[in-house]
Amino acid sequence: MLRPMLRHFALLPAAGVGARMAAGHPKQYLDIHGRPMIWHAIRAFERHPAIAGVYVVLAAEDGWWADYDWSAFTRLTALRCGGATRAESVANGLRAMAGEVGGEDWVLVHDAARPCLSRALLDKLLAELAGDEVGGILAAPVADTLKREGEGRRIRETVSREKLWGAQTPQMFRHALLLRALERAGNGVTDEASALEHLGLSPRLVESDLTNLKVTYPRDLEVAAWLLGRLP
Repeated sequence: MLRPMLRHFALLPAAGVGARMAAGHPKQYLDIHGRPMIWHAIRAFERHPAIAGVYVVLAAEDGWWADYDWSAFTRLTALRCGGATRAESVANGLRAMAGEVGGEDWVLVHDAARPCLSRALLDKLLAELAGDEVGGILAAPVADTLKREGEGRRIRETVSREKLWGAQTPQMFRHALLLRALERAGNGVTDEASALEHLGLSPRLVESDLTNLKVTYPRDLEVAAWLLGRLP
């Protein structure tokens, strides 16, 4: 019996406020090239022919989403079921998607504040995980020397960077498996791969690079604008 063709869906949790940006509104709505930052994150998936649909998880009280024009996107669905944590928002989104997404379909969870995802990196993730039984994530090998902080913000020790990777997104797992992992792990996990690890599974690392920037601090916005201006 032939296995049915698996589909790919993107899920962007966007219920947070991004306190480290010190902005007057949630950072996903900060302007880059005349568009809110999340618009660029959504576009990376809308432009890819392998993505069957894009879901954005918003806070129930989000008052900014309706102020923007999303009509350029034909596969976009906004879900007002955001939770208090990223894990809760993703789990709520997975439940809300369940009527349209099969348990074996792939879900690519992506940061709303990671607007510079390139077609090449998305192609690479899809290709390398196509036959994987667990799934995996984009990640970049750690290049900097790592220091552990001690008292008074002084260096306590140098940490070996050997075999250390910086986790990025998208993080790509099958719908049913990811939901089960998040329900088992609870709200303490900070990314989807951590939830899979709680099940005793080992997600695959797909090598990325630092152009897939997450906007965390105010200066990152300038870097993201520069990178976006150079994407095809």
